[in-house]
Amino acid sequence: MTELRVGLVVEDDHDIRELVRVVLGQAGFEVHVATNGTAGIQAARDLQPHVITLDLGLPDIDGFEVARQVREFSDAYIVMLTAKAEELDTLLGLESGADDYLTKPFRPRELRARVAAMMRRPRSGVLATAVHPDEALSSRTFRHNGLEFSYATRTVSIDGEDVSLTPTEFDLLHSFLEAGRTVLSKADLVRRLRNEPYDVGIYTSDADERSVEVHIGNLRRKLGDDAQNPRWLQTVRGVGYRLAPGKS
Repeated sequence: MTELRVGLVVEDDHDIRELVRVVLGQAGFEVHVATNGTAGIQAARDLQPHVITLDLGLPDIDGFEVARQVREFSDAYIVMLTAKAEELDTLLGLESGADDYLTKPFRPRELRARVAAMMRRPRSGVLATAVHPDEALSSRTFRHNGLEFSYATRTVSIDGEDVSLTPTEFDLLHSFLEAGRTVLSKADLVRRLRNEPYDVGIYTSDADERSVEVHIGNLRRKLGDDAQNPRWLQTVRGVGYRLAPGKS
């Protein structure tokens, strides 16, 4: 029996709300809508949706605050929809807990593709076994420098203390643990988050790669990692990122 997938559209513009509702409905979601931020937060709490599309410019509280509040109780994928193209707005949206963003006007096909990629991520395939963390407890569980990671339970802890991550932050950390000391470029990470193959020449934009930088910054902050003296995530200047060496 197929799992019921629930989508929530938080949008005050009627035309855009209906467009997104149709796109998600065609993608197989049971779709619910909210026309302001307060109603959106309550709906997210009641419905526990898998995916939320969130307008930035809501009439009561802005999308940044909605995302922050939703992140206190939900790990739904959040796609921010904004008419503002300035980079600062985009970065604030990602820092507040959004997983991805699209600037209006957007193509329905692109929204559907982004959502489909998100929904594939928890079901991604078998991990490589040639990893370098201190101890690979199973193909989906890792321990490294005091960090314990379980893909099956979607949990992360450091020295026994639980760490709350967004789905995108979790999947980025998984990518580093899986790759070990192999360097991953920002383009590699974009493709991993979209569950896209590496050998088909798929284009990644500067905005995509900047989004990855923001997510990595958020991940480091939540882990309490120091970019200058990393315990887990090491920057390889001009190339990308990799897992920091194990420490005895």
